[in-house]
Amino acid sequence: MLLGLISTLAISSFIKTTNIIKNQSIDSQFVIHESPQKIIKSKWIISSAQARELVAQGATILDARSCKILNPQSLLNATCIGWKEFSQSQSPFKGKLLTDDKVLTEKLQAIGIFNHKPVIVFGNTINGWGEDGRIVWMLRTLGHQKSFLVDGGFAALVKAGFPTVNFTKNNSPPRGDFVVNRNKNWHISQNELKTSLEKDNLVIIDTREPQEYAGKTPYGEQRGGHIPGAIHIYFKYWLDNNGMLLSRDKILEMLTEKGVTKDKIIVTYCTGGVRSAWSTSVLTDLGFKVKNYSGSMWEWSASNADIYPLNRE
Repeated sequence: MLLGLISTLAISSFIKTTNIIKNQSIDSQFVIHESPQKIIKSKWIISSAQARELVAQGATILDARSCKILNPQSLLNATCIGWKEFSQSQSPFKGKLLTDDKVLTEKLQAIGIFNHKPVIVFGNTINGWGEDGRIVWMLRTLGHQKSFLVDGGFAALVKAGFPTVNFTKNNSPPRGDFVVNRNKNWHISQNELKTSLEKDNLVIIDTREPQEYAGKTPYGEQRGGHIPGAIHIYFKYWLDNNGMLLSRDKILEMLTEKGVTKDKIIVTYCTGGVRSAWSTSVLTDLGFKVKNYSGSMWEWSASNADIYPLNRE
């Protein structure tokens, strides 16, 4: 009871000081500054200032930084979440979501996901792997259309004045009521990708490190190389030195130079569907039609090489 009162008072104080700390927030070059109502209808990525507005309205906060192990300092009232908790455990399918919707529903309700409440997700944008984007992509794919990635992640939110606390001090979240209802708009299976390889309107983006694209296998792929026809855009090419997204115009310019235009169907992949899910979040916010191949190289490289080839050039 006492902890709950303290948390409530801290959030209340945080909301009251919004105008005082507003100028301390890190400006996002990427995010279009719109009202929360417009954000909820059209965007996947929000600024720390927009996150502040949504939290003031009761949004759920998720920390995707492996905070239970590596990052014990979290935001007040944030819930730690790991993408692996919602993914298959057996190789080579570790990048793919669990298949049982009842299990996923139970897991999401247990961490306080509600149908009507927005969800903001933050990560470590400088040293992370795009885990925040993976969680947002997962929530959207499972039917929660009010889930958002925060540009600049934890650092931007702290700079904006969000109170921090050791995650063990946070109360357990109230049980949510969200029920999984899958949306196939942002996902593609291995076989669907295989049958689409020859389509003229398909662009495949490999979001891994340059060495991986060239054939190195530092993260457990059974074969090296890249999917035939894939272009290379490492996911962190879209971030500045502070872990903030580059401007929309700059990212669009980079994409155009690679032949990625909005009349194409985009497929992203990486090793286990995490970096590619983050890229899917960015591309979708920019208005592209994009699907994440979550099985990615773990699945593709473990499959029959004659049917699922890889290139090294």
